[in-house]
Amino acid sequence: MKKVLLAVSALALFAGPALARDQIRIVGSSTVYPFTTTVAENFGKTSGMKTPVVESTGTGGGLKLFCSGAGEDTPDMTNASRRIKKSEFEDCAKNGVSEIVEIKVGFDGLSIAASKEAAPMKLTKEQIFLALAKQIPDKDGKLIDNPNKLWSDIDASLPKQKIEVLGPPPTSGTRDSFAELAMEPGAAKIKPLADLKKADVKAYDAVWKSMREDGAFVEAGENDNLIVQKLQANPAAVGIFGFSFLEENSSTIKDVEIDGVAATYETIASGDYKMSRPLYVYVKKQHVGVVPGIAEFVAEYVSEKALGEDGYLGAKGLITLPGADAEKSRADATAMAVLTIDGLK
Repeated sequence: MKKVLLAVSALALFAGPALARDQIRIVGSSTVYPFTTTVAENFGKTSGMKTPVVESTGTGGGLKLFCSGAGEDTPDMTNASRRIKKSEFEDCAKNGVSEIVEIKVGFDGLSIAASKEAAPMKLTKEQIFLALAKQIPDKDGKLIDNPNKLWSDIDASLPKQKIEVLGPPPTSGTRDSFAELAMEPGAAKIKPLADLKKADVKAYDAVWKSMREDGAFVEAGENDNLIVQKLQANPAAVGIFGFSFLEENSSTIKDVEIDGVAATYETIASGDYKMSRPLYVYVKKQHVGVVPGIAEFVAEYVSEKALGEDGYLGAKGLITLPGADAEKSRADATAMAVLTIDGLK
């Protein structure tokens, strides 16, 4: 009787003429999108089930859709280029998404790249901050609107060309990661801001989180391929996106070294390249067993042939997990281990 009630409860999530969708729906990060799409295509070819529908909405946008509720018109899974925030987890719970499975699938480097036709350039995180922050300290330590127009205004060794950086919008996990991995460490190297951090952390956070709005930083949307195309058309610009897009387009764009280290598979895997981040897939456990194939799709994602050191996702550009992390992801996926809010602390 208990099993019958559980089944009825699960099917009640999908009110409507059909009991449930017969195709998995996935949204989220543009960075994780090519990896999840590759798994979906392999799954469709080998499982006998329909190929999952994968949509690139950005991490923030994907989690908003994912957390909007449970039922046929909501996604089953979402990709994320950062971990789910506590506030997002609480939104999920408020909207009835009570069981979330978190699966770490690998790592990605956050790349800054330019057209192969562009002048050579190497940057430090401090220079990145001074190029893109909305406000920076003047010579007296007072915060002023960013006056730097050319890269050479920051450092005479940099090219004498207009600062134009194409990057993701605020809804993107890549944008969050860029702020945390480049802007904040860059701000911390500037003495007046280091002093501000000690005196007023909230004011300091507001400085490194605020990007220029005068054209030096251009929000280029959630489509990383569009940034690549714009770099090809404009060799004076640089772009921000995940390492996999740099790898896929290495014939037309090149890496800009950060703090003397190039973004490569080896430097990201070793930890030498400091602008790297974990990538995640989140599963709505309430949909498992209701929408056909979710458990099987997740098993394919964490399988050795996909996530292994020589797996097809590594060939696609994913920095694969080290042994212990890979085993944990497989264990979490097999058990459909539910994330708790305490686990986010």
